[in-house]
Amino acid sequence: MEQVLFFIVAAIAVVSAVYFVFARNPLYAILSLIVTMFSIAGMYVLLNAQFLGIVQIIVYAGAIMVLFLYILMMLNLNKADESRKQNTLKLIGVLSACLFFIGSLGAFRGLSHSTAPQPGLDHGVGLTENLGRLLFNEYVLPFELASILILAGIVGAVLIGKRDL
Repeated sequence: MEQVLFFIVAAIAVVSAVYFVFARNPLYAILSLIVTMFSIAGMYVLLNAQFLGIVQIIVYAGAIMVLFLYILMMLNLNKADESRKQNTLKLIGVLSACLFFIGSLGAFRGLSHSTAPQPGLDHGVGLTENLGRLLFNEYVLPFELASILILAGIVGAVLIGKRDL
């Protein structure tokens, strides 16, 4: 059942990504890219990488795609302003997609067809609890140093951007 759900979510991701490439309306293209990002997050969750799935939703679908949508609405594009794309660019895009598809088929042929669970596989690898335990036990010093560097960068950016009154 999990594999069937994975392939359904993967099919949604592929269809929405293809629609993103061929959509004529930029608003619909960005909305289909948001659907693609959500379906990729669903695949991460189905692959037991819950942390990556949540980060995918927060960072890509939540922040970057909404920013794209906001910029697109600010630009107020209409058909009169949009220039016609050249046919050579479309041909190059189709050829590169075909090459990618042929390469993917070659990669899938090299995969082993065994779907039995591996005996030495740890199924708790992608959980946030294990990641937090690893960060705050073994890597606590580099984690805290990185947070101090980020804080120093924020303070520096505020001081540089501050106007003299």
